[in-house]
Amino acid sequence: MNPLDFQYLADMLKARSGLILTGDKGYLVESRLLPIARKRGLSTLDGLVGALRRKDELLIREVVEAMTTNESFFFRDNTPFDTFKAYVLPRLLQSRADSKRIRIWSAAASTGQEPYSLAMLLSEQKAQLAGWRIEIMGTDISSEVLLRARAGLYTQFEVQRGLPIQLLVKYFKKEGDQWRIAPEIRSMVQFREYNLLDGFGSLGRCDVIYCRNVLIYFDQPTKANVLDRLADAMPDDGMLFLGAAETVLGLSNRFRPVKDRRGLYEVAPVSR
Repeated sequence: MNPLDFQYLADMLKARSGLILTGDKGYLVESRLLPIARKRGLSTLDGLVGALRRKDELLIREVVEAMTTNESFFFRDNTPFDTFKAYVLPRLLQSRADSKRIRIWSAAASTGQEPYSLAMLLSEQKAQLAGWRIEIMGTDISSEVLLRARAGLYTQFEVQRGLPIQLLVKYFKKEGDQWRIAPEIRSMVQFREYNLLDGFGSLGRCDVIYCRNVLIYFDQPTKANVLDRLADAMPDDGMLFLGAAETVLGLSNRFRPVKDRRGLYEVAPVSR
């Protein structure tokens, strides 16, 4: 791909998704976009970019979805789920005792493993949560992965990545060579297409937000902007989970790390 076309593609991806495409990612561009070009009858990536320049919205959407990383698995990294169960949930049970309502947002939910992991975790605590209204929302920029998330159907490989065997037996049913998550777990999660570059007003306020392994793909100003808007979408005692390689330090004063809780941040008091 010639440098001008590569720059056009990089600028389009940043504007549409926040993704930063650097010059060393040529291999990634080829592996993900050549199949799209060939499907369109185009022999080169330059030809594909030519079609993008004509503002083909369907093609733009397909390219953005192809370039977005959708790596996910059940109970990924464990710590964020252990922390939720041992630290965040008890706090919410106390602070939300009057309303008996908890809202959780899994941003960049991909094929659904993260929000479904939370749903299973909360289902395991249903005695404590009797009479409570639990809302889990999963969003992603990709309509394709959300179709898979809503179906709740996973391969043997996917259920073997992080999912404890007792939860597989309890909450999944074998369908051919795949596994379907139980209807009662699927019903706990509402999925919707959403771009983190858009405003969050229509999503409502969320007590807990999981936004893990997303900010690493953004530049510094975009990271700061997303973090500030996440804070706006949370109550004063809201909790934010980031990925192990992510931080709010040097980016936003709207959150502060929770001591001895790796990857967990709380909304910081607003200085007057």
